[in-house]
Amino acid sequence: MATATSSSATVEQDPEARRVPVPALRAFTAEVLRVVGLPAADADVVAEYSVATDLAGADAHGIFRLPHYVRRLRAGGVNMRPNITVNRTGPATALVDGDNGVGHLVMAHAADTAVAMARETGVAWVGTRYSNHAGSAGVYAEVPLRAGMIGIYAAVANANHMAIWGGSETLLGTNPIAFAIPAGAEPPIVLDIATTIVSYGTIKAHALEGRDLPEGWMVNRSDGTPLTDPRRSAEGNLLPLGGYKGSGLALMIGLLGGVLNGATFGREVIDYNYNMDGVTNTGQFVIALDVARFMPLDTFKAEVDRHIRDLKGSAVLPGHDAIRLPGERRRQCQVERARDGVPVPAPLLRQLDQLAGDLGIAPLPRT
Repeated sequence: MATATSSSATVEQDPEARRVPVPALRAFTAEVLRVVGLPAADADVVAEYSVATDLAGADAHGIFRLPHYVRRLRAGGVNMRPNITVNRTGPATALVDGDNGVGHLVMAHAADTAVAMARETGVAWVGTRYSNHAGSAGVYAEVPLRAGMIGIYAAVANANHMAIWGGSETLLGTNPIAFAIPAGAEPPIVLDIATTIVSYGTIKAHALEGRDLPEGWMVNRSDGTPLTDPRRSAEGNLLPLGGYKGSGLALMIGLLGGVLNGATFGREVIDYNYNMDGVTNTGQFVIALDVARFMPLDTFKAEVDRHIRDLKGSAVLPGHDAIRLPGERRRQCQVERARDGVPVPAPLLRQLDQLAGDLGIAPLPRT
């Protein structure tokens, strides 16, 4: 499924990981951002979307990213008081200028705008420019979902870690895409994937936790041999999902999320992992589609439920124990983590404790 699923499974199997209650995680994230200089209301929005990422099991994109966000905020790479503006370019289209604000803020604004427009027109496409890294893709596709709509989100990644198929130069990012489709009694169908085999956040998590990479995730850029040491990831390329198909999909997302929005793409993309003060001009887009323009929402949900049950009840191939659909594990994570807390690996906890000490605030509690 999505990279988030494999990431969460790894964390939850870590015996040294500690559970942190969701309200405590949200409060800690918001306090860190306020102390660094974000207005309180903005810090709360960023914390809400960041923790939603952790709840969904995308462990390399939520609290894991907080120390890096702080470094870029402190270095001036992100505008702490952006003037986010919406240019309504047509009945069903808009372009959001994020004024280099925190990506979660910009995308929350864009997703809410898409839903409001789709209520008027049935469908809305909202692009962004001068945004930043915004966590995992699925949380923004879920904004239209909560309004009874179909949501689609995609982004140009904040660094290039993939080459075009057959090339060696990193001119493409992991460029994620997510779809969210409402269901009734069954969990909604939510597909949240990078266009590489795994996200670069997963590579960073392996490096932090001292774990080797499986062969098939990265290759050495100079000779194409497998690269399994995550500490040497700067020497390698992530491999695309599905060979040339993943490479082509990343290209299409880059053109739609970057070029179409007047945002960066290709050689223009800076690596925000190493560049702390540069403006990323990240491009994203979100689409909201009002199901009720095609059929009654309850009818659609019932039909989706019926197809989910058909798929879940279908014959299982030898070697597989069950049929698992996109969004199923995501919903399980959301329920389990809301109840039991979010598992945070020991190396990340140490980083967060150090961050708390540097800022003079209380560390994260453990359960």
